[in-house]
Amino acid sequence: MTINTILFDLDGTLVNTNELIIASFQHTLDQYMPGKYNRESIIEFIGPPLTDSFHRVDPEKAEEMIGVYQKHNKANHNDLIEEYEGVRQTVAELSKQGYKLAIVTTKRRETALMGAESAGLLEYFPVVVTFDDVTRVKPDPEPLHLAMEQLGAEPEETLMIGDSHYDILGGKNAGVLTAGVAWSIKGEDVLLSYEPDWMLQKMPDLLNHLGVQVT
Repeated sequence: MTINTILFDLDGTLVNTNELIIASFQHTLDQYMPGKYNRESIIEFIGPPLTDSFHRVDPEKAEEMIGVYQKHNKANHNDLIEEYEGVRQTVAELSKQGYKLAIVTTKRRETALMGAESAGLLEYFPVVVTFDDVTRVKPDPEPLHLAMEQLGAEPEETLMIGDSHYDILGGKNAGVLTAGVAWSIKGEDVLLSYEPDWMLQKMPDLLNHLGVQVT
């Protein structure tokens, strides 16, 4: 069966929020534990939900730290968010040609919608599944199953695309095809070690993999 449904991770896949995320973590961690975390150690926090990341740092202050993080993130959102080359054009073409599209992210809904809208992508995604919509996040298949249910899609006709091993494992656990993105901040080799079905060097490569003729 051919692919007609595509699930996208958001941060680091559709939208370059890496510097925003790193800056928000740095701001928060420096406030609570000055000098303990540098950029490289902070990159390890990218991917899981904020709840998981801050519980690893200090379970007793995790929710308080999330509040500090989110305040900084929202205040600096539009200044630090960047586009990835070819993403909007690729998503627009997929939507035009009738593909079922969803965002599946571990972000909370408010900031996920903010990011997708500021990147000019929200109009193409009738379904957005966030941290707030599920009890278990990627790599658990629950959010992918929810997105497919809302789109009326089957696993064998679905592809999951992401920049993290959580996306690849989530896709495998949900029984769908998977694609990694070579622009992942974790590095292409890290994603390849989880054996995605495809590796995209740039987002328009997706059209070639799908056999989409640009109209």
